[in-house]
Amino acid sequence: MAVPLLDLKAQHATIRDDVVAALMHVVDQQTFILGEEVGQLECQVAGLSQSRFAVGCANGTDALLLALRALGVGAGDEVVTTPFTFFATAGAVHNQGARPVFVDIEPRTFNIAPEQVAAAIGPKTKAVIAVDLFGQMAAIEQITAAAGGVPVIEDAAQSIGASRVIDGRTVMAGEAAAIGTFSFFPSKNLGGYGDGGMMVTQDEALFETLMKLRTHGGRRTYFHEMVGYNSRLDTLQAAVLKAKLPHLAGWSAARRKNAAFYDAAFADVPEVTTPWVEPSNTSIYNQYTIRVSDRDGLQAHLKARGIGHSVYYPLALHLQPCFAYLGYREGQFPESERASREVLSLPIYPELTAAQLDEVVSAVRSYYAR
Repeated sequence: MAVPLLDLKAQHATIRDDVVAALMHVVDQQTFILGEEVGQLECQVAGLSQSRFAVGCANGTDALLLALRALGVGAGDEVVTTPFTFFATAGAVHNQGARPVFVDIEPRTFNIAPEQVAAAIGPKTKAVIAVDLFGQMAAIEQITAAAGGVPVIEDAAQSIGASRVIDGRTVMAGEAAAIGTFSFFPSKNLGGYGDGGMMVTQDEALFETLMKLRTHGGRRTYFHEMVGYNSRLDTLQAAVLKAKLPHLAGWSAARRKNAAFYDAAFADVPEVTTPWVEPSNTSIYNQYTIRVSDRDGLQAHLKARGIGHSVYYPLALHLQPCFAYLGYREGQFPESERASREVLSLPIYPELTAAQLDEVVSAVRSYYAR
């Protein structure tokens, strides 16, 4: 039995009527640019993230770029972030004219190490970007304290709906940062039928700036207070996301159930290190990422068995050719580099059947039983 890494068709089949109706409403109204669905979705995502304001934009990368711009990051500034993440995190810093300053990760969560953030803060530091990798929130309260007043952007592209208990209170992904950013790329837990992104904040002044930046620098048509961007969330995508949002909690719960099944199934396989979720966190498992020493061999075995899998991410950002100008060298961030050699993500999507889960487990176990 072949098992894909992700089966979007299976999800679509369960919500097709709702999504088609939502899309056709936009088509019938012909309100394709900043239609009412955009504002409605912004309110819903603000509520989910326990934030005062939300601003939709074209994609998750633009969400980072606009957040950096709203915080005044520009040429000559530095932004502290992780080298073990998707390229957009550091790419947005570069494209804003600033310099990424990398610090290593915690080996169990894969998230940025707060104590290393504190050591990296310098006179040119204008922001910190903390990434919630694979669906688990970074230690946002520790990172904020380590930043010492420097604003923190929470790259929550993989963690919408995730939460963390801080001082006895449940804090949602995006809530506690100066600006939280989300991606609605189709593979995300809340994914559109194309690109989309959003930013959330508690700060009204930042909200106003973000609203201007996404529409060429002004709130009124043909009046521009700054030079902004054309980065609007498409109304059709907002309609799709609105139709999907009521299912998000259930989908994330199903991912946690599948993760628990894998955890138990691999508990007696010492070669497989299963994901560790910090006790204060509730993960949404955007990915179920194991660590193995013989990854190439396991990958070949899974491919032969028809089991979908992927490596997020095979080369840490400080070693990417485009960032050679930063002057980092191999061995400088050992935990990120080790993770890049060992991580492997298995199917975790909520529509997996019991038979499919058994097939994934059988394939992994059979490799180590040889």
